[in-house]
Amino acid sequence: MTISEQIQKDMVDAMRSRDELRLSTLRMVKSALGYKEVEKRAPLDDKETQQILSTLIKQRRDSIEQFTKGGRQELADKEAAEIKMIEHYLPKAMGEEQIAEAVKATIAEMGSPTMKDMGAVMKNVMAKLQATGARVEGKTVSELVKKGLGG
Repeated sequence: MTISEQIQKDMVDAMRSRDELRLSTLRMVKSALGYKEVEKRAPLDDKETQQILSTLIKQRRDSIEQFTKGGRQELADKEAAEIKMIEHYLPKAMGEEQIAEAVKATIAEMGSPTMKDMGAVMKNVMAKLQATGARVEGKTVSELVKKGLGG
């Protein structure tokens, strides 16, 4: 069963159980996937679907930050709940320790890169981590690479 099919099935379950938050979140996800499918003019594969879901999570994290700054905690909580629901359809996120190990290994392989080589290090680390199939956030990798390069 593809991710899109699973989302559709869960949407029906949410309708039956009258779970409004879950239903609205799944409708929003399905809508985003539909827009991308129309834009591409072909069905999405699971990898593309995962990229869209990751983008939706990133947007929600930005919203949480803005709502928290604006003193709207109830909206920030709603966005956090949506993130949890969307993450259910993605592979498990990689832990910070595992990312740090990959960064150290990549820096060791590249010799002694400097801060000028941060882009190349980032590219290599991201390629390694994505090859494992795990989900990583670029912001976390960037911070660990800076720390590893002594920046």
